[in-house]
Amino acid sequence: MKCVIAGAGVAGCIVARALARVPGLEVVCLEQVSASDHSESGTGLNVGPNAVRALLEHDPQLHAAVLAKSYLWHTWRISLTDGTELFRLPISSVADNPGIRIRWSELYSALRGEAAGLIRYDTRITNVQVDPTSPTGRLSLEFNTSGQPARIDQIDLLIAGDGRYSLVRKLLAGAPDITQHGVVIFRLLVPDTSGGLIDDYEQWFNGPNRLLAFRVPGEAIYIAGTFPIEPGAPVPESARDGDWLAALYTPDSRPPSAQCGWMIDQIRQNVDSIHWARLQESPPLYALSGGRVLLLGDAAHGMVPTLGQGATQAIEDACVAARLLENGLGRADANVGQLIDQFAALRDERIRFAMSFSLEASDTLLAGADPVAGTRAKLERPFLSQLERLYRDITRV
Repeated sequence: MKCVIAGAGVAGCIVARALARVPGLEVVCLEQVSASDHSESGTGLNVGPNAVRALLEHDPQLHAAVLAKSYLWHTWRISLTDGTELFRLPISSVADNPGIRIRWSELYSALRGEAAGLIRYDTRITNVQVDPTSPTGRLSLEFNTSGQPARIDQIDLLIAGDGRYSLVRKLLAGAPDITQHGVVIFRLLVPDTSGGLIDDYEQWFNGPNRLLAFRVPGEAIYIAGTFPIEPGAPVPESARDGDWLAALYTPDSRPPSAQCGWMIDQIRQNVDSIHWARLQESPPLYALSGGRVLLLGDAAHGMVPTLGQGATQAIEDACVAARLLENGLGRADANVGQLIDQFAALRDERIRFAMSFSLEASDTLLAGADPVAGTRAKLERPFLSQLERLYRDITRV
């Protein structure tokens, strides 16, 4: 059998490692960037406790490689930008283990390093179609490697782990419907000159305008910010001005806290290095092309990042898919379509919960939001029960 994985990202690398162990299965992972390039390398992320647990149970060696490049995430704290604390939550009260804080570049380095030999870099997919020579609907894939055209025929399984703007999904099913929720998101990674002001995961509000920051390995601080706009509107040009952006997080009647003062200065000084995005999501889709294509991570279900579940759910996806496919494709009677259906049945309710809860938790980011009341509500049992479900109830095969 032949399996091609589109994208050596979070999901692609985890699955590739597992499928390489299946006797008689030919596996290749196609990645568009060069081996020395890391998409989004200028930013950081937090990975939820649920993904950390899923990776530990599925692949302890890969779990150790990722944790070696991370700091643990123990506490979630929310304040106003003047320093008034609203919320402090030990992660141990809602999860069985900590989450992690890591640079995107280091996460990719760890995952790709453990999938060495399976990844073909500098390879851009140009077309996917049903192989006209296959009576059973196998696939044919065309691509360029270092500018040279090539193709792979008779593909039994194509795994799309090629991100929110998945080319595989677009070629086979069209671009997904995207819902914009009226919030700009920006991300920035800066050297840690805070003198210890910033460490574990924290958020700060000035009205609906929110800052988020935490320390990551390599003596750096990851800063993210949000502010509301009209749903569907582009990022305003005014946001490219450091003074305009800094003013969003500066309290009217009191000076900013020492933490926020430092972050506001960093935003003003580094505005040209900011990565811009908007709060958006797309409907889940797991299977394409008659049961020959499995979609994972953002390619399958782009979700809002408010609870840090994008990469986190991609890891959960990958651990479930890896276990199912490693066991199923090694059988003489392997049925790819049935395995994909099993994956969708196992993951759909979990994914829809993660998506809806992440959107629910975004209430304080929207225009007209009351961050004080909204944040304090997150200390009450209804929210905490859902957070426990998110962090503890991982999908197991």
